[in-house]
Amino acid sequence: MSNVTIPREHWRTFFDRMSKGLLGKRAEVEVASLELGDQITAEWVPLLGITYDSRDDLIDVAFDRANHLIRHPSQIVVDETAEGLASVAVVDAEGVRQVVRLKEPLRLSPSSPTS
Repeated sequence: MSNVTIPREHWRTFFDRMSKGLLGKRAEVEVASLELGDQITAEWVPLLGITYDSRDDLIDVAFDRANHLIRHPSQIVVDETAEGLASVAVVDAEGVRQVVRLKEPLRLSPSSPTS
């Protein structure tokens, strides 16, 4: 396993490339903060994709029936295993850590910034 921090200037490109392979993959979202503790806000729900909107400064995790928005992200770290991308951790401006875990790892294209 390896954790890779994605530089801000690559966020949009990274999520655009990644989203192509996410359609129908199952994922869960864990939100962790000192105030809330750890909570699962979505559990193995089919994904439509993940995008970064630089104008509104937010990450949109689009599920089959709802969206999970992460406003003002400050850091993005991906966890890659030998099988592919296993999770994406996003820390927002308030220090809340939100982790999108994939039930099955996603193989990324060779042109991704994490390669």
